[in-house]
Order: sequence, then structure tokens, then C-alpha cells
Amino acid sequence: MSNYEILQVSETATDEEIKEAYRTLKMKYNEERWLDGEAGNRAARMLEKIDVAYEEIMRERREKSRNTEGTSAYDEVAELIRKGEIAAAQEKLDAFNERGAEWHYLQSVIFYKKSWINESKKQLEIAIQLDGANQKYREAYEKLRARADYREQTGGAPNVDPNPSPDEQMGGNWCANCANFCYTFLCVNCLFNLCCNCR
Repeated sequence: MSNYEILQVSETATDEEIKEAYRTLKMKYNEERWLDGEAGNRAARMLEKIDVAYEEIMRERREKSRNTEGTSAYDEVAELIRKGEIAAAQEKLDAFNERGAEWHYLQSVIFYKKSWINESKKQLEIAIQLDGANQKYREAYEKLRARADYREQTGGAPNVDPNPSPDEQMGGNWCANCANFCYTFLCVNCLFNLCCNCR
């Protein structure tokens, strides 16, 4: 019986689905292990099996997130963003099974590059919920919130089209805009250390 069969999920299940299946089975067998006789013994053995299966599946998935050169797949997404290849970065990000704090951080960066500020902010909030101790996420969030507050107070940023073209929404002209009013926004367009190669 494979690890996936032990957890009663398919190999194409997302990390969230696997975690939920693990939690459900853990709860079930934790209750049954107190039964008398063989039923309790069987539940205890199953608890051990599901723990091992879960750990092995998650370890394998973490290893698959690295390429043959040992570079993190997240680093590859970040590099694509730095190069301005937003569509390719989004495609690679969508292929991830495990969507932890760094995944949501990078999704936030992509949304920011598309000028989707509210969506970017929401993704950063999720990243912070998952890893509240990460200073990079918190600093990025504060900068993004400062920019959003400024736009709200001034009714929008100067020299920015409130209805950008689809190309601009996809990040096509964003770095040019960044250069035009980076000073006005206290360099918040260098958010995430990925915009305009501000690293």
C-alpha cells in the first residue's frame, strides 16, 4: 500500500488536501486507539502508519520543489519576475502543489507587478499569517499599505492611468512608471526587492 493510499488521497492531491486527510485520519484513529482488544491495537498501528506516510509524502514534495542544480523553485520564480517574465513566473507558481508563506509572497509580487494592489495586499496578509516572524513579508506589507493609503488620500497617484491597458496590467510598462514616481512613493515601487532589480 502506497503512502497516498494510506492517507486515502490521490497523488494529484494538493498539499492542503493531504494535510486535511492526515488531520481527519489522525483524529479518527486517536479516538479508536482507546477501544478494547485488537481494534485499539489496529488503530495504534494505523496512527504510526499515517504519521510515516504523511512525513514521507511531504518530504518528497519538498525535494521535488528543487531543480537538478539545487536551486529553489521559488528562486526560479523570483528570477523570472526580476526579468519581467510575469506570465512565465505565474505559470511556474501555479504548478506548485505546496503553497506556503513564500508561495503567497511571490504571488503578491506578481499581483503587484500587474498593479493589482488589493490582491497583492491580500496575498501578503496570508503569507504573514503563515509565517508571522518573517521580516521580509512584514516590511513589504508595510510599504504596500503605505502606498495604498497614499493613493487613497490623494485620489490616485500622479501620472498613473487609473485604467491601465491590459499590457500594463500584466506588468509591461510598470518599471517605466516605477522610475517616474518612485521618489513620490518613497521608493515603495521597489517593494519586495524584485521590482526594477532593486536588490
